[in-house]
Amino acid sequence: MPRPVRRDVFEPARGGSDNRMETAIAARIEKLPWARLEESLWQFGYSRTTRLLTARQCAELVELYPRRERFRSRIEMERFRFGAGDYQYFAEPLPEAVQALRTAAYSHLAPIANRWMEALGLPERYPAELAELAAACRRLGQTKPTPLLLHYEAGGYNCLHQDLYGDLAFPFQMVCFLSRAGIDYTGGELLLVEQRPRAQSVGEAVAADQGEAVIFTTRYRPVRGARGFYRGQMRHGVSRIRSGTRYTLGVIFHDAR
Repeated sequence: MPRPVRRDVFEPARGGSDNRMETAIAARIEKLPWARLEESLWQFGYSRTTRLLTARQCAELVELYPRRERFRSRIEMERFRFGAGDYQYFAEPLPEAVQALRTAAYSHLAPIANRWMEALGLPERYPAELAELAAACRRLGQTKPTPLLLHYEAGGYNCLHQDLYGDLAFPFQMVCFLSRAGIDYTGGELLLVEQRPRAQSVGEAVAADQGEAVIFTTRYRPVRGARGFYRGQMRHGVSRIRSGTRYTLGVIFHDAR
């Protein structure tokens, strides 16, 4: 398990822009029913949003996939026994839509993350702004951007895993669905599996429409037990694609080594 993050690694930092696309995406995120989303995160470890990206914005992100200069790394899942499919990590600068999603969602998720840490009795606390989290990552040697595009064809899938990348791991991440379920592809549900102490694991299969996102825990959620809260470990993956082609955008808030 990653070691606790010291509070003193977080220092003020500046960043961000205010172009029209970022403003529009930030407005959609601002209008989300955050109280209801937080309730779902506490209860299930995930929540599903309304549409955050337009169909055009989804298509523009998919069109970036063949442009290798926009990415820092490509992973063939079968080579590493991660599943069947491939994904690419964006290089800096991130596309505007990705940066907008990452920045706006983080500011709403950071307070929830801190409430989770408090409930679990853990020392980590997360800053209010994404730029401050990025600065903390740099001080711990985590300098590589982690947002990524994932691509699956029929028969593809992703094994259960956690996206940690270093000692500093923000408690939440997002996946945005860029393809149309039931039209561009069938199957391919987001899988979330929670390991329960001295009991069998419990899983959920989550589907979403194009432009919608699912927010879920990076590694564990607070679960209320007889003696207070304990850490319910969770992993995520993707069920097998039955037909068609599926693209998704993964938005991870902490950076990688």
